[in-house]
Amino acid sequence: MKKVAFLCCCLLTAAASAQPGIAEMQQVRKDLSSDFFSAFDCSLVLATLFGLNGAVKIYHNCQMGKERIDSDVAAWFFAAFFMVLAGAFLRALFGI
Repeated sequence: MKKVAFLCCCLLTAAASAQPGIAEMQQVRKDLSSDFFSAFDCSLVLATLFGLNGAVKIYHNCQMGKERIDSDVAAWFFAAFFMVLAGAFLRALFGI
């Protein structure tokens, strides 16, 4: 009986010391949260830059007399749209 009690005490002590602390888990969640909010903001900034760059290039092509700019408009629009969706996907994937 003493051996069983001693074994139970050893197992309880080992199980209690093997688990990570709650404070550490909250710190990791906060670090992940701050990193991915900045990644979402970065994706919005990149989408804005893609949109502005595309608008300037399309305006230039229109002024130079290029008649078919539809594919350029679609390409730059969807590049910016993809960056917005990528940021939202990161936010949804990690639950923050």
